[in-house]
Amino acid sequence: MSTVQQRRLARILRSLRERAGLTIDQVAEKLELSPSTISRMETAQVGVRPRDVRQLLAIYQVTEVQRDELLELARRSRQHPWWYEYRELPTAGLVGFEVDAAFIRQYSALVFPGLFQTRDYASAVIRAIRHDAEGDELDQRLELRMHRQELLTRKGAPDLWVILDEATLRRPVGGPAVMRGQLQRLIDLSALPNITLQVLPFTAGPHAGLDGEFTIFSFSDPADPDLVYIENSGGDLYLESSGKVERYRLIFSHLQAAALNPVESIRALTDVQQHLPEPERG
Repeated sequence: MSTVQQRRLARILRSLRERAGLTIDQVAEKLELSPSTISRMETAQVGVRPRDVRQLLAIYQVTEVQRDELLELARRSRQHPWWYEYRELPTAGLVGFEVDAAFIRQYSALVFPGLFQTRDYASAVIRAIRHDAEGDELDQRLELRMHRQELLTRKGAPDLWVILDEATLRRPVGGPAVMRGQLQRLIDLSALPNITLQVLPFTAGPHAGLDGEFTIFSFSDPADPDLVYIENSGGDLYLESSGKVERYRLIFSHLQAAALNPVESIRALTDVQQHLPEPERG
């Protein structure tokens, strides 16, 4: 399961059908499938079996060279990556985009990004948000979040540009000791060459990100367009239309301009950390 490859294959299949001048209903009839199945294939809502791809390409009269390339893409898109064991969790699909992204831009207004959270901070956040979940599910969510963070220091790691609202720094999660460790992790991560942090201070007043948090994924292959991800307890949202993606790019640019620069931002993190209450001594 490679989400980016599934999107690419779905986009190509839709393009080939349109170029052949066929409707979804016509293709469904030829394959003896329902129109909704073809539609889900073309929107990457379901994986496409190589057998189905072979039949579709025959209908679309694709050349042998392109057929072999697309069949290989179909086979790769169905391979199980490491996060497949977490496939029942809503955020499992997000991991495919993180792994394949070349550049990630994220605005966080409420809590620190999952990729940057310490285990203690992540545990407190997950238990607060998923208070009705069973113990096993909570543990799975925590382990997936910790495993995701390995991409930060891997070879070919994506570039991350993260803007943190000042509220994330000052919201006490898990107590002073947890917050102190979390802030130190951010300070340490900011030293990595592929990570840029900015803090959006309260003094910025009203700003372009008041609608809420979001993440923009960009990929190295120009055939894979940018994608906006918005996390929500009622169901995560993925935006692909060029107009909506461009709007979020513009919002992120406005936030960059309003936020403290990276050096000032590390000072802000350090200042908040130093002013946390000291642990009580027995």
